[in-house]
Amino acid sequence: MNSHHASIRDTFLEAGLWFAQSATKLPGVKRIAVIGSITTERQNPKDIDFLVTVSDDADLAALAALGRRLKGRLQSHSHGADIFLANERGQYIGRTCSWVLCRAGIRARCDALHCGRRPYLHDDFSTVRLSDTLVAEPPLELWPAVVRRCEVPADVERLVAGFDEPHNQRMQRTHSRVTSRAREQHGPRHAARR
Repeated sequence: MNSHHASIRDTFLEAGLWFAQSATKLPGVKRIAVIGSITTERQNPKDIDFLVTVSDDADLAALAALGRRLKGRLQSHSHGADIFLANERGQYIGRTCSWVLCRAGIRARCDALHCGRRPYLHDDFSTVRLSDTLVAEPPLELWPAVVRRCEVPADVERLVAGFDEPHNQRMQRTHSRVTSRAREQHGPRHAARR
């Protein structure tokens, strides 16, 4: 893998680690998985895709905001991200909404089938729909437990390392580049609060 492609993947994985660790703190988030080409050896994936399982009563506003921030980080590198959603019954329900304001009638070009019915749920099934098999058995689950259903590339293993311990110990890990940078910039107390 040449250094250009390695740096693109590293950018995805660093931003993805931030997103996934942040999402574990949100009420109603039940499972976080990584799907798509980042779980393969593909040298230049166009995006990083997450599948997040949420409870029926989860407020999706904070998760959608994290998704927008993730996309913003990656857009500066001409790449993107998708946050796909499933319910606890294993049904695909759509993606997080990419708009800051999400309610019925505010955007004429919104292609969600039920825009605003559940705020920040973008159920654009005519554009994309994940298979039941993929939702039930994604290639890589990160949280609440690491489950590998495929051979994970070495660089993705670094992302997995941030989740390979029980949840109550995982947030104390300090080996990731994200934590190391926070420690360098702001001292150890800031890094521990992530």
